[in-house]
Amino acid sequence: MIFVTGGTGLVGAHLLFELTASGKKVKALKRATSNVQPVLETFSYYSYEPEQLFNKIEWVEGDILDYFFLEDALKGVSKIYHCAAIVSFQKNEREKMIRNNVDGTANLVNAAIENGIKKICHVSSIAALGHEEDGTPITEETNWVPSKKVSGYSESKFFSEAEIWRGVEEGLDAVIVNPSIILGPAKRNSGSAKLFKTVASGLKFYTKGVTGFVDVNDVIRAMVLLMNDFNFEKYKNQRFILNAENLSYQTVFNEIATAMDKPKPTIFANDFLLAIAWRMAHAASLITRKQPVITRDTVANSNQINNFDGRKIMQALDFVYLPISKAIERTVQLSHKEI
Repeated sequence: MIFVTGGTGLVGAHLLFELTASGKKVKALKRATSNVQPVLETFSYYSYEPEQLFNKIEWVEGDILDYFFLEDALKGVSKIYHCAAIVSFQKNEREKMIRNNVDGTANLVNAAIENGIKKICHVSSIAALGHEEDGTPITEETNWVPSKKVSGYSESKFFSEAEIWRGVEEGLDAVIVNPSIILGPAKRNSGSAKLFKTVASGLKFYTKGVTGFVDVNDVIRAMVLLMNDFNFEKYKNQRFILNAENLSYQTVFNEIATAMDKPKPTIFANDFLLAIAWRMAHAASLITRKQPVITRDTVANSNQINNFDGRKIMQALDFVYLPISKAIERTVQLSHKEI
């Protein structure tokens, strides 16, 4: 039995499809308030009989912050894919996010050890890695350094990884994947899906920052390959950056706009303009009592150049990434026909 956390997210839903389609027995964690309909929608992108596969999932309702629930839920489980994490760049959600992501991972590690489970794949992020000021490509060995500029999300992913490494010291075996920005089909208003929706709505501004991008199905393929018994034994207790290409936000915005037959953004948002924008958004949120659309954290790296080296997985598993232009075309084709 395979246990999956974060099954209702972009990565988790695609992972559940891959596992059920390959005949694996799967138990997936969801919150009481979680909507599993997006998971079924994800299945429908790839299968003519999505309900048949979807119904093979054994859903368990609970909270990752409840250790005793996890200890019971993991009985009979042989492998864990830990995809669950709150992603937020809102200042007022920082402490909650860090607590959920770090304490939840700690609980999962402890419950796995208690149940004698040896194999876990932890979905981290490039946000858990350090930065290179000189533009040198960031690798799995680039150390994260705390600073005032680090987002709460970055902090939460770094310390979540620390809990995995702590578990390794206590007898757990793990592989960690650090995806860059994940692109894939989803009818959600979060993550990269929100990026597609924003461009479709007529995004006027672009930034010239550079970062990494990867297709969601490449992320899933890497995870499943690394959890294969032979590969896991060979590469356990290592981390792998998953990054197909380093591209400017302008390039990605333009390719999304082209794929959707929408106007390309034409106004360059420099650092000064971005600084004004997030402050105005913050001021407006104080009046409206609504979360600001952009925050200091969301614009922090918008014009910075960060290159990520995703070759380790290629060399280890003879792995080939889907070009990002193709990932964008497929994402639009599958989930944005109506836009």
